[in-house]
Order: sequence, then C-alpha cells, then structure tokens
Amino acid sequence: MRYLPFLFLLAIVSLGSCAQPEAEEALSGSIAEESLLEISIPELGKQYRDGSLTVLQAVQYYLARIEAIDQNGPGLRAVLAVNPEAEDIARALDAELKSGKDRGPLHGVPVLLKDNIDTGDKQPTTAGSRALLGNFAAEDAPIVARLREAGAIILGKTNLSEWANFRSTHSSSGWSGAGGQTHNPYHLSCNPCGSSSGSGVAVSANLCAFAIGTETNGSIVCPSSANGIVGIKPTVGLLSRTGIIPISFTQDTPGPMARTVTDAAIALGAMVGEDPKDPKTEGSSAFAKKDYTPFLDSTALKGKRLGYYTAVKGQHYKVDAVMGQAIAQLKEQGAEVVEINARVPSKAGGLSYQIMLYEFKDGLNAYLGKLGEDAPVQDIDALIAFNKADGVELQHFHQDILEQAAAMGGLESEGYTTALEEMLRLSREEGIDKIMEEHQLDALIAPTGGPAWKTDHANGDHYTLGSSSPAARAGYPNITVPMGMVDGLPVGISFFGRAWSEPLLIGLAYDFEQAAQARAVPTFEP
Repeated sequence: MRYLPFLFLLAIVSLGSCAQPEAEEALSGSIAEESLLEISIPELGKQYRDGSLTVLQAVQYYLARIEAIDQNGPGLRAVLAVNPEAEDIARALDAELKSGKDRGPLHGVPVLLKDNIDTGDKQPTTAGSRALLGNFAAEDAPIVARLREAGAIILGKTNLSEWANFRSTHSSSGWSGAGGQTHNPYHLSCNPCGSSSGSGVAVSANLCAFAIGTETNGSIVCPSSANGIVGIKPTVGLLSRTGIIPISFTQDTPGPMARTVTDAAIALGAMVGEDPKDPKTEGSSAFAKKDYTPFLDSTALKGKRLGYYTAVKGQHYKVDAVMGQAIAQLKEQGAEVVEINARVPSKAGGLSYQIMLYEFKDGLNAYLGKLGEDAPVQDIDALIAFNKADGVELQHFHQDILEQAAAMGGLESEGYTTALEEMLRLSREEGIDKIMEEHQLDALIAPTGGPAWKTDHANGDHYTLGSSSPAARAGYPNITVPMGMVDGLPVGISFFGRAWSEPLLIGLAYDFEQAAQARAVPTFEP
C-alpha cells in the first residue's frame, strides 16, 4: 500500500476529470448519442473492429459524459475519481488492434470499479472514507488484473455507501464522506440503493460500458434493481476477493453490473479464476466458465420449474402487480411457476449479522494494517477515532456498526465458529437446497426489491422489500434483471438458486430479458 497526501489526490482527480477530447478524434454530440448511448459490449467491439469508432473516442465520450452529467448537470455523483491514464491506455489498445492483436470481447471496453477495489495505479481506493483519501494500492486486485489482461480500460472509481454500508444502522445508501450523496438517475431526489450505488447509477446513466460492484447482502442486486440494470452476484468463491476492502469472508463477492445480461455475462467470464490468497476460490475452476455467452439461450425458460419465493409478497402492492406480469411472461416463455411459502429460518439473519461483525473487524484490521505508518488509521479503533474528529464523517449518521464490530472477539472464539456453522446450515441444507429439492425446482424467483425511496439523511434508508438475503447468506448466486416500472422507477426480478448455477441462471435471466424488454433509459427527473 502507498498512502499519499490528500492534496496529491486532488491533483489526480482534477487531471482526470478535466481531460478534453483531442479535436481530430472527438465525436460530435449527435453521433455520440446515436452510436454510444445504451451501446452493448458486442456492438462497441464491432465498431472498434470495423473502424467506425476508436477506443480513444469511446473513452473520451464517457469522460465527457461524466463531466457533463455526473459532476455537472444533474450532478449524479456516481464517480469518485477518473483514471488520469485512461486516454493513454486507450491509445495503446487502439495500436494493438491496428497491429492485429485482439484481446477479445473486452478489448478497449471502459469499466468503472466500486471504490473498495484496489488498483495499482494513480487511483486511490477509499471505501468512501475520508480516512483513505490518500490510499494508493501497490497492485491490482486479481479481478482487476484479469480485466486489464482482457483489454478492459479502468475508467475510474465509483462512489458507494461508505464502508459498503456497514457503518451505521441509520445510513443513507449512496452517501460517503469522500463523495457525498449519489442520486438515482430516474428521479434525482430518490435513492440509488447500495452499497454499489455509484456502479449502478453509472451503468444506468451510460457513464461506462459496465461496472463492477461488490455484495455482502444486496449490495449488487439492490442498486441494479433500483437503477434499472442487470446485476450478477456470483457464488462466493467464483471470483477472488483479494484486494477488496472486506466486510465478510463468508458472504463477500464482487460481480458485474451492466445494461444487459449479455454484457454482464461477458464481464463475469473475464474475472473468474482461482486465487491462492483467497481460499474460497479453491476448486472453483471445476465450476467456472471463461465464457458464459454460450448460455445466453432465448429458449432457456422452456420446461423449467421456478419457485416464486413469496416471503416478500404483499409488502408492496404495485411491485406485486409488476411481478404478476413478469410471472405471466415467464409462463409464456414455457416455464412452470409455483408459489413457495417456505422461508429460510429467520434466525439465520441474526446469525449472519453476528458473523459479519466478527469478520469485518478481522478483515478490516488486516487491510488497514497494511497501509503504512503515514496512514491516519491502521485499525478499526483508529478509524472510529478518526470519524469522531472529522468534520464530515458523522454529519448525517453515527457509526454504531463500526463500534459493535470493534467490540467483537477474534475468529477463534466459540461464539463465531458456532454462529457460522449454524447460519450456513440454516441457509443452505435447511434453506435453499432443501426448498429446491422438496419442490423439484430449477431456480427460485422473487422481486429484487421495491422502487427507490426518497433520500432522507435525517431518518436513513426506507426499504420496502428485498429478496437478497437467502442467496447472500448461503453464498449462492443471484441475478437481477429489469422487470418493469413503478411510478417511473424501475424494479427488478431476481433469479437465484444452488451454488455454482450461474450458467443456468444466466440462461433464464437472458430469456426473460429478451421477452420482457423492460430496461428504460433514465431521464434525470428532478
């Protein structure tokens, strides 16, 4: 880790955000809107290869759009920092294509990363905290290294719910001390959900081709649903977590966020791979696919038996109505849908929270301990003290979760090991696995969440419903896809199931997506 002064950070951010397209390479606004707004990864690649677009032009378009509508205009505040080297990297990748070197479908594709993911470059990794404004990692997280090798351009870092929303029980999703409040691009007064708030907003608002988020429980699928995009929360262990500021060793995972299932599938395949530093990935090669696009099947739903997980039914009548329309579409595509009233034991939620407190303290202390003597914090206790002394960090809500975690024992304690064993049993053998076996299901479905709520710093978040917990606690995969709108705000449908079932779920999600065509472009309503 390299810890650099805050003034240096300001220089980096300013350099990136003020970059201007070169006159001879710049696209006109009308051409840019026609060719790049809502563009897919395959179409972007096609234009690179037929010569109608350069990688540099695409990067400059996204940088200009970030400047116009994220830092100015509607002021989405989804992007914390842009990569000052992005244009140089784009030129190099253009040269590679001209010389005949093609890295594959992600060659020259701009991606934004949630700012809890390390990059070994001139971009800091902050987790949204002012305590880490000068934190520059010595090397890329493995998933970032794999994206670079595949040709993706790290365009910048996205804002997030600070510390991935594990700081306060009264937090406002999408707010961080480093970046302020991220706004929902459909209605700016509404919340983007979190904790991968900036990633969800950036993808939806066309500030990048795709983004990477992280999830412990809901942090990919909720902002994907609330911002009208696709999000894949993989099986824990499919992707490495090394170089990602942690919450829970048991539940954490990164995952792709994109405007289409196709784009998310392409991004997922580029990041898989075992990592000796992350024991959860051991043996994952037996299940991982370097290419998930063969599973994009427009007939995947035919003959499948899906269980409608009704634990969230009845909590929002307008969501129920949209879910009813989605179920009708699933049946039209040939699926059988049965209502599943069984629930994962509620005790699993309390156990999961206790496990997260133990693991957050352990993982965060390990990460902060590597920052060096110049960093303002080296452990969770120092972080708590920093926040109390800072003039911004506690202006809207407290840090009770940090304080609870700091009071926990170590991972060798009986309280932790007993809770972990019981939680996994309740969420797996007596949870998803049992439900799917008893009802002979191929997958489970549920509305991902309710429509976005009004952002309220005084009272915190106002969730109406969410279905992420069963898959999150089990460490199993979950994919959300746009299914419709409620009062001008998007809502998604989740497909989740057994461990390592990404190929099946991708097929089901793709088939539904192609039939429903529910993605709507945001209009930045005030």
